[in-house]
Amino acid sequence: MAEQTSEHKTHKNDFVEIKFTGYANNEIFDSNIDEDIIKINPKAKADKLIVVIGQGMVVKGFDKELENKYINKNYEVNVKPAEAFGQRDRTLMKTIPLGAFTQQQVSPRPGMVLTLDNHVVKIIAVSGARVVVDFNNPLAGKELKYNFKIIRKIEDEKEKIESLLKFFFGFIPEFEVNEKIKIKAPKNVEPLIKLYDDKFKELLGKSLEFEEKQEEKADKNKQEHAHEQGNEHHREHNH
Repeated sequence: MAEQTSEHKTHKNDFVEIKFTGYANNEIFDSNIDEDIIKINPKAKADKLIVVIGQGMVVKGFDKELENKYINKNYEVNVKPAEAFGQRDRTLMKTIPLGAFTQQQVSPRPGMVLTLDNHVVKIIAVSGARVVVDFNNPLAGKELKYNFKIIRKIEDEKEKIESLLKFFFGFIPEFEVNEKIKIKAPKNVEPLIKLYDDKFKELLGKSLEFEEKQEEKADKNKQEHAHEQGNEHHREHNH
């Protein structure tokens, strides 16, 4: 294997594929490596992760460490809370009426973790008809450790486009590439085109163009569901 020089190192705005495992309190909280992710959930499958360095697609402290690295070399980085999921915020401790849970057929118990208003929350206490809920990110206030390897730089334009669409849109719609990137999708996707057009110009040098695609109702519902799931994943942003 040829020796790698500084010319082979990664730079800001490079598209790269990463294998990583994240630890908090020496326990794995996220990974895309098969043997590690099954320690979180035996049924989980590792996903390919492609990011653009310096664009905030992973937590700030991790993102900074992706620059100036060799391909296929193992690295380890520790990330302070301020550059991870922030410090814990006492104002995010809320008291909610018990009825808000029982109406949803949920019996809250201390220590329970659930999704509320698109946030992952933890039940702290249940007292009478009141429930104390913590809206802080479960990783807030924690120092994180990442073991990672950048396995390749992405050079193919189509793969770059697909990676951006998956990250920003939450799914990969049909598209064509010429002087512009023409997205063929249902009408509800058009606002995303306007929202991310500048970002595509910055990273790929091509603007987005929208073409409405009429779909069968079943396909449309499936697309909207994928879009909602993608947005939720994008908001949580737990890498």
